[in-house]
Amino acid sequence: MIEKIREYLGQEADDLLEHVSQTIPASDLYAPSATAVDDVFAASNRNNRVLGNLQRLLDTGRLAGTGYVSILPVDQGIEHSAGASFAKNPAYFNPENIVKLALEGGCNGVASTLGVLALTSRKYAHKIPFIVKINHNELLTYPNKFDQVMFASVQQAYDMGAAGIGATIYFGSDESTRQLQEVSEAFARAHELGMFTILWCYLRNPQFKQGKTDYHLAADLTGQANHLGVTIEADIIKQKLPETNGGFKALNMEGSSYGKTDERIYTELTSPHPIDLTRYQVANCYMGRIGLINSGGASGENDFAEAVRTAVINKRAGGMGLISGRKAFQRPMQEGAALLHAIQDVYLCKEVTLA
Repeated sequence: MIEKIREYLGQEADDLLEHVSQTIPASDLYAPSATAVDDVFAASNRNNRVLGNLQRLLDTGRLAGTGYVSILPVDQGIEHSAGASFAKNPAYFNPENIVKLALEGGCNGVASTLGVLALTSRKYAHKIPFIVKINHNELLTYPNKFDQVMFASVQQAYDMGAAGIGATIYFGSDESTRQLQEVSEAFARAHELGMFTILWCYLRNPQFKQGKTDYHLAADLTGQANHLGVTIEADIIKQKLPETNGGFKALNMEGSSYGKTDERIYTELTSPHPIDLTRYQVANCYMGRIGLINSGGASGENDFAEAVRTAVINKRAGGMGLISGRKAFQRPMQEGAALLHAIQDVYLCKEVTLA
């Protein structure tokens, strides 16, 4: 298994598999484990039904019993438009195929829209944990705008037998304060009803792009977004893999004032290495007490290699797993399942350890 992983990583294999972090030590983290619910959540305010659903998530699929998760998310029919998302593989206009892919792919859970999961709930909600994404950004308003609005209620997710709910906040956007309040209230209600919560902890502001650098992917800014997410009791944080750093400093140039930072973030708590950048994201999730799952990104020419690379970085940084959609469903089902298995193999491989 490790040789196949090395093959996917190519020239980066030694750098990614042998890196030893000199920033935040692995010993300071709450690493994913089969006993994570007992170790972290049993002492929290989450009720027994939430603990049961979290444990069910960890006990489902090929990664059952490892503490890691592989989740299939398919909300792109709204977020990126159905035609643009499913034209490569029109089979996924059919909601049942989304759930079938999650099962065939050995996933811990499937995250999708109210419509997709409600239409399949009586047949599949007892077979794999359902995660209802309750808010979305839609692309029919002209001109397009970027705002997450509620499409579903927590009660609807509960009534269909969902194990958890998911939501997005666009931190940094003009609408983020309203989204923060809405999602916080929804998460509180979900916990009352016994469902776990996953927050898509994304940044959104055109000013976060400075010159050729996209600070939407900066470790310091995404790390702070994660810290806001765990503050409203997200049980799992979904975040994009960091590709740069120094967002706070860049946005404070030329006499402007934005946020607060500390130089030690850049000199002691991070390095330019992708594993160290991702570890800073994990640290902002209460040192890994709240699991970090990184997104798989768009589909392209090297999906298998890119997915394995992301999984290796996430696992070695202390993350909890991957949530990968387009790379899997924009191809025939057997190929999509094979891609999900390639991701899971990283988490099953004992040679891929915490850095």
